[in-house]
Amino acid sequence: MLEKDFQKELIQDLKERFPGALIYKNETKQGLPDLTILYQERWALLECKKSKNAAHQPNQDYYVELANNMSYASFVYPENKGDVLNALEQALRPHRKTRVPKSK
Repeated sequence: MLEKDFQKELIQDLKERFPGALIYKNETKQGLPDLTILYQERWALLECKKSKNAAHQPNQDYYVELANNMSYASFVYPENKGDVLNALEQALRPHRKTRVPKSK
């Protein structure tokens, strides 16, 4: 499968899992991950690869690590897509406020 075909399929999966999410293709700076996902008050970046063994371009590892330390970012390819989507659901899930019982 070509990377562009995998990316197209991944975007469809993201739209189904995260209704209303804004998904942008990034093509402006070398090494910046391919996709930005904005969902509610959270965000993530994904770098698409056609396979687990596909070469990384200069700066890709740097930007994925940097963004992952801020929010969530990952390399995603057909072999790990399910795991990445599950991790992404955890990362983008809204955090609930702590419920404090009211005193009687």
